[in-house]
Amino acid sequence: LGIGKKNSCKMLFLKWIYLGFGLITSSHVCMSAGEIYTSLLNVKEAIAIEQTLIDTLGTYIDHELERLEDLKRFHSRVSDLHNAVYNGSTTAMANPLIAFTLIKRLQSEWANLVYSNEASENTQALRSGFKALEASLPKMEDLQGAAKALMRLQDVYALQVGSLTRGRFQRAARGDPVDIYRPAVSVPLSGDDCFLVGKVAYELGDFYHSVPWLEESVRLFRGSGGAWRPENQGTLEDALDHLAFSHFKEGNVSYALSLSQELLHRDPMNGRVLQNVEKYETLLVQSTSLPVSQGVGMRRPNSTALRTRNTYERLCQTRGSQPKHYENQRLFCDYFTNGDPVLLLQPIRREVQSLQPYVVLYHNFITDKEAEDIKTLSQQGLRRSVVASGEKQETADYRISKSAWLKDSASVLMGQMDRRIARLTGLNVRTPYGEYLQVVNYGIGGHYEPHFDHATSASSPVFKLKTGNRVATFMIYLSSVEAGGSTAFIYANFSVPVVKNAALFWWNLHRNGRGDEDTLHAGCPVLVGDKWVANKWIHEHGQEFRRRCALDPEE
Repeated sequence: LGIGKKNSCKMLFLKWIYLGFGLITSSHVCMSAGEIYTSLLNVKEAIAIEQTLIDTLGTYIDHELERLEDLKRFHSRVSDLHNAVYNGSTTAMANPLIAFTLIKRLQSEWANLVYSNEASENTQALRSGFKALEASLPKMEDLQGAAKALMRLQDVYALQVGSLTRGRFQRAARGDPVDIYRPAVSVPLSGDDCFLVGKVAYELGDFYHSVPWLEESVRLFRGSGGAWRPENQGTLEDALDHLAFSHFKEGNVSYALSLSQELLHRDPMNGRVLQNVEKYETLLVQSTSLPVSQGVGMRRPNSTALRTRNTYERLCQTRGSQPKHYENQRLFCDYFTNGDPVLLLQPIRREVQSLQPYVVLYHNFITDKEAEDIKTLSQQGLRRSVVASGEKQETADYRISKSAWLKDSASVLMGQMDRRIARLTGLNVRTPYGEYLQVVNYGIGGHYEPHFDHATSASSPVFKLKTGNRVATFMIYLSSVEAGGSTAFIYANFSVPVVKNAALFWWNLHRNGRGDEDTLHAGCPVLVGDKWVANKWIHEHGQEFRRRCALDPEE
């Protein structure tokens, strides 16, 4: 290629980068910076962005290969001259043509190669392509959120970190790893992957989680010979450093010393590590309360927001295997009509999950197409889900998802959903007695820890509609998931799996208007899959003659 043709190619390359960026920014407007991890829809969009980066890098490599071929050709030509001509008879040096070409190469050709802008132009084109997409790339908050999600899954489903690094979802049973789910597609984690997860926990002061992840990082880095790769953020030395201090904070001074000595062997000039070694040695000599071989044992951090953690995690681990109808003869399945003329012609399959609280699952409530239409309608409006905090609403780590509200005017489908819900429940679900349909897409390890749907405080935003409290919840499963994501009722002690196109209904309030504490429920973390739900919350007002008060004021 001539110089002019190469420059033309580069200009076309840069133009293609910016045109491509324009297409991406227009088609992915709903991706919010720092919130990619909160919705799997955003993760899918990130795949498209990386594909553009792959194409950009591929073009850069092609241009660099062309440049290297030119260098190799020049190198080969000059080497051949030295071997065949300059090392030959002295008469060759007397040839003015040979002398001229030698002087020309030394005066201009070598300089043209050494100071050529081609390499920097190729690099600049690559960097321009990356910079054009940089605003849409995951932020540190996304990386931290994804790392926390892995730790959440590790805890809730009692997963072994060593298995996760191999792309397996396993827990220990009688000392042996047992698959709780085997994904059709998975990837192993690298030493750098594990280092970043461990580092997130480390920076939070969560050494209970940093230790197993950094242990795996050290093992994997050691297995690769400690070789550094340019795409890595961490090294074996970094992992050893963080792991040593994590063990020290967990009380295992002996192991912290051993790891620090290994690190010092690899980096003998590190004065800080040398000070740590001296400190650990002094502590071991002075201390008689700590055993030499082990610390005080790792303790899982307490959760102030989750007081029912053990029950919550046990119910999530059952993955919706409860309740068992044969254990409670009062639970049943039937074809439900509710005395409605439409349902008399086409009854719906009802599965009673619980009587206290009253929870039922309506199978095949919507069609596949309706579910897809609702998801499509909501995509542009998805925003980070919030929780009530006094009179305000704010984001929280105990609810990881994105949600959108679909007004009645969004589609004729909204009216169809309302009429269908009204037939099944016998309630008035029209606005403002029923809230707009809320569509939720869960993110990486997406979950919603135990909570009530009804307001428990007079200052709650729920009362802004001035139609009373949320008397009932109607939750539609718009998708299936491969594993996890069950709806767990904590005090009632059962969990319901995700059943695509089904709808879950329960009463939040007793007939006297008091909140039913047995409705404390949670959305278990999604282990594998893309979970979508749609919530319809129905308020007290408008139901006076549809759900009457009981004769017993305590009911």
